[in-house]
Amino acid sequence: MSSKDHLLAIDNGTQSVRALLFDLRGNMVAKSQVQIEPYYSDHPGWAEQDPDYYWASLCEACQKLWVKSPVPSDSVVGVALTTQRATVVNVDAQGRPLRPAIVWLDQRRTDGLGDIRGLWGLLLRVAGMGASVRQLMADCEANWIRKHQPDVWKATHKFLLLSGFLTHRLVGRFVDSVSCQVGYVPFDYKRLRWARPSDWKWQAIPVEPSMLPDIFPPGQRLGEITAEASRQTGIPAGLPLVAAAADKACEVLGAGCIQPQVACLSYGTTATINTTLRRYAEAIPLIPPFPSAVTGAYSLEVQVYRGYWMVSWFKQQFGHREQRIAQERGVAPEELFDELVNAVPPGSLGLTLQPYWSPGIKVPGPEAKGAIIGFGDVHTRAHVYRAMLEGLAYALREGKERTERRARVRTQGLRVAGGGSQSEAAMQLTADIFGLPTSRPHVYEASGLGAAINLAVGLGLHSDFHVAVREMTRVRDTFEPDRESSQIYDELYRRVYLKMYRRLRPLYEEIQSITGYPRAPQ
Repeated sequence: MSSKDHLLAIDNGTQSVRALLFDLRGNMVAKSQVQIEPYYSDHPGWAEQDPDYYWASLCEACQKLWVKSPVPSDSVVGVALTTQRATVVNVDAQGRPLRPAIVWLDQRRTDGLGDIRGLWGLLLRVAGMGASVRQLMADCEANWIRKHQPDVWKATHKFLLLSGFLTHRLVGRFVDSVSCQVGYVPFDYKRLRWARPSDWKWQAIPVEPSMLPDIFPPGQRLGEITAEASRQTGIPAGLPLVAAAADKACEVLGAGCIQPQVACLSYGTTATINTTLRRYAEAIPLIPPFPSAVTGAYSLEVQVYRGYWMVSWFKQQFGHREQRIAQERGVAPEELFDELVNAVPPGSLGLTLQPYWSPGIKVPGPEAKGAIIGFGDVHTRAHVYRAMLEGLAYALREGKERTERRARVRTQGLRVAGGGSQSEAAMQLTADIFGLPTSRPHVYEASGLGAAINLAVGLGLHSDFHVAVREMTRVRDTFEPDRESSQIYDELYRRVYLKMYRRLRPLYEEIQSITGYPRAPQ
């Protein structure tokens, strides 16, 4: 191991592409960021993006990195890639895109596909999973493309996730990481490999085995940077590309959460709580855990879809004053929004929000809606904003408790990553609502650091994941729960929040039957 060894992590998220250099102590040496348009939409509910746009943005981020970096590119010993999850790309035999990528935010559906046939169909119906499987099939991008663009489907040589597409551009091989396989693909989440030929997923998802890339566990080499990729990115040709994981899994690893006693919260576009286990368990029955960024481990994840998106929505709709004042003062708008939160007492004087803005498969169900209850003439937009942050934390606490029951673990502390972790107020109310010490990683770029840890272990620069986490991760600061605030939150959570969905669900079903909403566009 040399102090001159540097690790290149490339993180293609929903909002930007980052090229990041880390040393073997987990210090970020250099960073380059290119903002990207998350998607464009030619039809209501669609979310697409040009795959070549992702590649061009990756190349731009890398080229800018070499200009900014205080260390030369020849000190880089390897590369790891992490990307947004569940964005799919159809390519021909040369890896050229055949249509726009369908981004994970896409809401199109393909209804009327029928049920799974044979013994599997019977077993799924007996298990009460018939409706969930039909929803999976309707949401599956491959079914939509095959039905509506049969020429594209017929010409498809490989059906890739974004990670596989960019990996092919970097090393010229159709390969990907086991731990990037999150989406509508026939993956066996228990055995961490493609599903067996007899598995029902091959009926639900119409891909052939030959259309999928070869997959390798985190830490294994996927190939070497090609001369053409080197020319476009500036990454030295011949450097190894090592398998990492999807961005959420890398974020968990970069936050240092590889023991089940420490859960990782992500306050990002989708808010999540993740717990890492070495054995297979399901936080929600029949909903599998995702592959961890640690080889052979599982990440039990409970999501609040479009979680911190609603915070961005609030700022855009009602936060113009704070954004204007922040610009005048030359400070980050988040500082003023924290002032807004701190102007309101814990519990928002009973204003309680449930953040079910998008329906789920099982929890919440497909009829779900968001709800805010407890309005009174004392409430202002500051109360609404704080109630949003509290509602997200309530929902993630419920996820923690589900995981604890199902996995038989006890959470003793939290690490929080993602954009929302930069808010002091959000961190404190999270500690108060969970009643647990809540910490932030030492670097904001936790997903990039997680990819760098995969790289360090894969190259043998750290002997294993435990050593790498010990050497490369640490806590920046910790927020201890306030006893009085925690008591208020605990009562609101148990006596109000946990009862909301069950009592409102009949009304949600009536709304759906009358208006047809939520029903994604065809």
